[in-house]
Amino acid sequence: MKTKPHKNLEAWKKAIELTVKTYRLTETLPTDERFGLTAQMRRAAISVASNIAEGAAKDKKKEFIRYLHTARASLSELDTQAVICKELGYLSAKALDLLGEEFERESKLITGLIKFLRKTE
Repeated sequence: MKTKPHKNLEAWKKAIELTVKTYRLTETLPTDERFGLTAQMRRAAISVASNIAEGAAKDKKKEFIRYLHTARASLSELDTQAVICKELGYLSAKALDLLGEEFERESKLITGLIKFLRKTE
């Protein structure tokens, strides 16, 4: 079976790592957040990687770019939810800073991919 195009993308690989970290982080949230922040954060994290993969499978670069914008929006959603966790005392300021660095790195990877695709259209 041929390797899927998204599996060669650094943005997708880092998004998978971010999803795993998000799952581990949300395991520490209070059980009453299971259907609140935990579910929302997991869905947002999964959405980043999934949209990169789905976009990479599209035939047109314009479609791929649209999916990358959606992935970046999901990353912003995840960032917002992490801030809420910090404000509620579920996450330390240091942990939020470390996550913020990862969010920024992922955002730059996605933005770089968007720029590359636009150049090659």
